[in-house]
Amino acid sequence: MERVREVIVVEGRYDKNTVSQVVDATVVTLGGFAVFNDKEKLAFLRRLAEKRGLIILTDSDGAGFLLRNYLKGALPRDRVKQAYIPDVKGKERRKRRGGKEGKLGVEGMSPTVLLEALRRCGATFEDRPPPERREAVTKADLVALGLSGGEGSAKKRRLLLKRLDLPEHLTANGMLEALNLLFGREELEALLAEERGFDKV
Repeated sequence: MERVREVIVVEGRYDKNTVSQVVDATVVTLGGFAVFNDKEKLAFLRRLAEKRGLIILTDSDGAGFLLRNYLKGALPRDRVKQAYIPDVKGKERRKRRGGKEGKLGVEGMSPTVLLEALRRCGATFEDRPPPERREAVTKADLVALGLSGGEGSAKKRRLLLKRLDLPEHLTANGMLEALNLLFGREELEALLAEERGFDKV
């Protein structure tokens, strides 16, 4: 089992059980929306962020993004990494009914998908060298590539998110952050050049 240095933050105990079976890491639960009114939990997360760094791993539905965005504003940004799971339709075995949006949460993801999400976000695997630095993708690059600010840009963003197995709820800023975890500018340009018909949207 691979060991992750950062503390992984998930929504609930079932998510924690799933992640704990995939990596050797400290996993902390938010208790869902209870974190909005829990100053002690927030102070604890800040301390963990400063000491070890955090990885936020919430579900890809609207509720997961509400929690993620709240934490983005409440925690030191330079000490927090964002791990995203793809949009996968379905329901967890333990549940009678699926969620409102019909998507699997963290607890429903396979070990392979979770490991990939952690690798993509830049998690520090203790026995691996740190990832090499690449030229960052900027907001200006998104505009130049037709992914922001122009006609058809929202559709292009949706297509790219789907192609990269990233959640549809990502904003342009969230997508920029995720792209910088996955690619350098040159790699992104090469990927878009390979996508037939992408520039014709």
